[in-house]
Amino acid sequence: MTPTQLRAYVTVVRLGSVKQAAAQLEVSESAVSLHIGQLRKELGDQLFSRAAAGLAFTPGGLRLASRAAELLGLQDRTVHEVSAAGRGRRLLRVAASSLFAELAAPGLIELFAKRAADLDVELSVRNPGTFETLLLTRAADIAIGPPPPVVDQAIAGRPVMNYRLVLVVGPDHPLAGVPASPGQLRDQTWLLGPSATADRGAVPGLLRRFAVPDDRQRIFQSHAAALAEAKRGRGVAPALSFTVAPDVRAGHLQLLGGPHATFEAVWHSLVLAKPDTLPAAAELSRFASTPRAIQAMMRGAGVSVGRFKPSVHVTLWS
Repeated sequence: MTPTQLRAYVTVVRLGSVKQAAAQLEVSESAVSLHIGQLRKELGDQLFSRAAAGLAFTPGGLRLASRAAELLGLQDRTVHEVSAAGRGRRLLRVAASSLFAELAAPGLIELFAKRAADLDVELSVRNPGTFETLLLTRAADIAIGPPPPVVDQAIAGRPVMNYRLVLVVGPDHPLAGVPASPGQLRDQTWLLGPSATADRGAVPGLLRRFAVPDDRQRIFQSHAAALAEAKRGRGVAPALSFTVAPDVRAGHLQLLGGPHATFEAVWHSLVLAKPDTLPAAAELSRFASTPRAIQAMMRGAGVSVGRFKPSVHVTLWS
């Protein structure tokens, strides 16, 4: 088996189509089919067949998909590590939910990176629903954000920071200073950051609590942009309590009262369980829950609206 063959197979599995896999890999369909055929011959397994609903994978085909993704992740990680070692540096890849990445990660990562002169930290925004896959395939060394409902035995998790999500409006909004019922909140225009589109997390949980319909949700490129719209009185915005405290004190925003207007949650760090844990990942997981790190997260300036690009944004700290 070659990395090229495995990459072709993994792409077919992910997209469910040889044609789409060829387009993404920028090769011909016959080239992808050739790689699949070579794998079938070497492994003695059909791997998958065409069905009315798409591709139907054999048990061996599903096992190969999982193992191939892991092998390719190890290959990519090795390339990064060898390149970094050649420059006398180490690389730590952090996957984070958009809420954490925008509002808490900059302070944490900047402080942590200062602890080791030879460490580069790469932060990328990922959907929390992909955290386990990213770790198991070695595409990320540590993930921080909402925890999965059930943690895989190959992954170790620990709480990082308790936080409170609150609802805010501008001082001129009709609900400013008025106790609002769940029904009134449901009918408002909700101003949201990219975390609203995630599989899990505090913001999606809050939207489910109020059963906010899709046509009442406006999603912005960043949470900071959503709050800017809230200051103009254009709707209700969920926000981290510690990030909006200065604006509330200054009168630029007002908190909505009532027990239904707050949401308590916890960010967790996830790493591969021992002995597969990367030492730098284990150290960041431990450090993130310390009082000094939490203070840094709460004081962090965050990523500016212009720089934050949730689908592709990557920031390096050295």
